Amino acid sequence: MEPVITITGTAVPLDRSDVDTDQIIPSDWLKRVERTGFGQGLFSEWREDPEFVLNLPQFGEANILVAGPNFGVGSSREHAVWSIMDYGFQAVIAPRFGDIFRNNATKNGLVPVVVPGEVAEQLLRAVEAEPTLQITVDVDRRRVSAPAIGVDVEFPLDDATRERFMEGLDDIGITLQHEDAITAFEATRPTWMPSTST
Repeated sequence: MEPVITITGTAVPLDRSDVDTDQIIPSDWLKRVERTGFGQGLFSEWREDPEFVLNLPQFGEANILVAGPNFGVGSSREHAVWSIMDYGFQAVIAPRFGDIFRNNATKNGLVPVVVPGEVAEQLLRAVEAEPTLQITVDVDRRRVSAPAIGVDVEFPLDDATRERFMEGLDDIGITLQHEDAITAFEATRPTWMPSTST
């Protein structure tokens, strides 16, 4: 996982609430055996509509997704996060996230930014009106800002998750921080017990 400290860019306004993981990545995409290529399946059923926001050229370079409340509810499929990241988004801003989606996001390097409903609404309307609006998600300071419209608010992010993002640590990376202790423990195990060494 790459470190994530500050994200600055433009956004896609997804003005929908209760977006579930089945809508984010439909089930027919779950047959893939690798983690890449899921961006093509992101909102694939909605993208059949030529007027769907991801099909509009003015939002083609966006790296932030702004959505309505209850984003990522539903099933626990991690593929939803993979598809969002594979498409090119680095952060999702919404008033609320599904708990499992949020957990999957933080473990994969996608920043879930929780803002008050009125701030999400303000961002949605501003991005719809001006697709080049610059938004900054500052993981270090735990703030999201859009200076052109006067938005600068704190978002919740616990210390451990903040460190995970800033250090670029997935679960394996966190475990490997204790490699010396693991090696020392394994060295004292009786030879008849299972071992991680080859």
